Amino acid sequence: MRARLFLSGIRAEGHHGARPGEKDALQPFVVDLDLEVEVTGDDIDATADYRGVTERVRAVVEEGSFDLIEAMAAAIADVCIGIAPIVRATVVVHKPNAATRLGIDGVAAAVTRPE
Repeated sequence: MRARLFLSGIRAEGHHGARPGEKDALQPFVVDLDLEVEVTGDDIDATADYRGVTERVRAVVEEGSFDLIEAMAAAIADVCIGIAPIVRATVVVHKPNAATRLGIDGVAAAVTRPE
């Protein structure tokens, strides 16, 4: 059976940004996942391990270096579809403090794998 799992509000900090100085200090990011999973039974081993997925997502944000949140979202999606039994992943990366000077709460980018 195929099922969709939603993990929302995965918080992590990282050194990312395209503008001068943005990578100097840690910035907050929030990741939401929409995962399509091939469920093989009615036990915990038959689906995706939420803890393991969350740890891998945080590692991408905390250890990577990206100019664009679109690239970060793509990297997270690639990691997710490499985790069995995930067969499709839509990743939304929010950068809450990206555009406060514009009077908006934040920006986000979404990527789906496979496309």
